[in-house]
Amino acid sequence: MTRVLVLYYSSYGHIEKMAEAVAVGAREAGADVDIKRVPELVPEAIIRKAGYKLNQAALIAQPAELADYDAIVIGTPTRFGNMASQMKNFLDQTGSLWTQNKLVGKVGSVFTSTGSQHGGQESTILATHVVLLHLGLMIVGLPYTFKGQMRMDEVTGASPYGASTLAGEGERQPSANELDAAAFQGRHVAETAAALLRGRA
Repeated sequence: MTRVLVLYYSSYGHIEKMAEAVAVGAREAGADVDIKRVPELVPEAIIRKAGYKLNQAALIAQPAELADYDAIVIGTPTRFGNMASQMKNFLDQTGSLWTQNKLVGKVGSVFTSTGSQHGGQESTILATHVVLLHLGLMIVGLPYTFKGQMRMDEVTGASPYGASTLAGEGERQPSANELDAAAFQGRHVAETAAALLRGRA
């Protein structure tokens, strides 16, 4: 069975919800899916003052675990057009996997969240792709077969680079269309990873 890791960082729960949708889609494609999150770096006093979502059920991942999966789907909010420092800190600890080529040939994919329509969704995903490519992963995005990214009747995230959501000032939660995009991406990743495994058998 294809093993998929949905690895995320979420301050306020938006990316957490998207991660759950990605996992649903991957499971629909027959994959064995784990949802894990990266460690928090912000001091607890600031976390509580800022109102971060603390009751997240996902276990904390360890960098070495990435080698156990056939596909890794990264979820990160944007920070000035790039991934959150919590995710970058985690990925920066994968040097031993890089030197041993442990992630080469696995499937990698990315989804994100921004505060506005033009808050860096595409640049965040593309910047994260660069790290995954250095680690040897093969990138899978959100193809235009997901027609929801062509919608013009509502404000929505999603691009061919990956699923995304718009959080506003935190008050807006992922829409049905954005969750559909995440699930579609999860299915597509799982199906691609399964096809690669069959081809190597």
